[in-house]
Amino acid sequence: MSESNQDVYARWHAARLAPLWASPNAHKPPPPPAAPYIWRWSETRPLVELAFQETSPAAVQRRVLQMWSPHAATLADEFTCGSVLSALQCLLPGETARPHRHTMNALRFLLEGSGAVTLVDGKECPMEFGDLVLTPGMCWHEHRHDGAEPVVWLDVLDVPLHAHLGSVVFQPGPVVDAPATMPDTAFASANIVPETIPGRRAHSPVFRYPYADAVRALAHAPRSPDGARRVRYVNPLDGAGAMPMLDTCMLQLDAGAPTLPRRTSANLVCTVVEGQGETRIGEHTIAWGPRDTFTIPQHNWAAHHASSDARLFIVSDADVLRRLGLLTEETRPAA
Repeated sequence: MSESNQDVYARWHAARLAPLWASPNAHKPPPPPAAPYIWRWSETRPLVELAFQETSPAAVQRRVLQMWSPHAATLADEFTCGSVLSALQCLLPGETARPHRHTMNALRFLLEGSGAVTLVDGKECPMEFGDLVLTPGMCWHEHRHDGAEPVVWLDVLDVPLHAHLGSVVFQPGPVVDAPATMPDTAFASANIVPETIPGRRAHSPVFRYPYADAVRALAHAPRSPDGARRVRYVNPLDGAGAMPMLDTCMLQLDAGAPTLPRRTSANLVCTVVEGQGETRIGEHTIAWGPRDTFTIPQHNWAAHHASSDARLFIVSDADVLRRLGLLTEETRPAA
């Protein structure tokens, strides 16, 4: 760059202007897909035990270990995969986590133990193995453990999206202005819902999705183009995703029947509910077992092979991309 050009650039920069043609991002091919990562239950569960020893919900509101992406630059980059943040939260018998609410959507998926209850806008949601419990944005939520053994569940939130948008709002308890809720039995009959539904309408009126219901639905689900069976957790009022911004589904894999490679523009966090197997993600192969959690970053071709019948609980940011008209999904046909 000539001295005169340097002067021109300096004058632009002083005025907070920058030439597009000098941008390190413009007109460049996209980077290759990010590599996956796995948090193995055999390694993370002992570390959860250390969290029991280190602190209590009474001291820190929530005893949580975030699953920090290896692609994050610093601890301030709170994401697991794309705009999805996952974590492990745990309670000991008799403990409670006091109420609060925030703009971030969050969900809970129980991995170990029983006897815990999440209250969402005052509505009690028992938590048993494999159950999904939703705490949509700005819903009051608190946790109580009435059981006799430790409980550990998967937390998933859309924190990175709100951090980027500057829309993070947090409100501690006590609970005020909690809206009316309805018992889940009001929505227990498929294709029939109450005509009058009090409370919020921005999210599903159902907060708890039992594992047994997901298993039953999978048994009757047709195969997806890649060969797996999939069911999606939805809002019974409109058939849209159960919670805005975080898409949730359950995947069933038959032993010895590999799936065809599939890729999407969404970022996926996958937790193994049952079974053993491996997943080929781009150039990486990850072996997995019960309660392991692994990522499939966007644009990676991914194919699963279960050595025993398996189920995976999958959370993604597909709903965000779908709303923006940017969601792509494709399956590579068999050779």
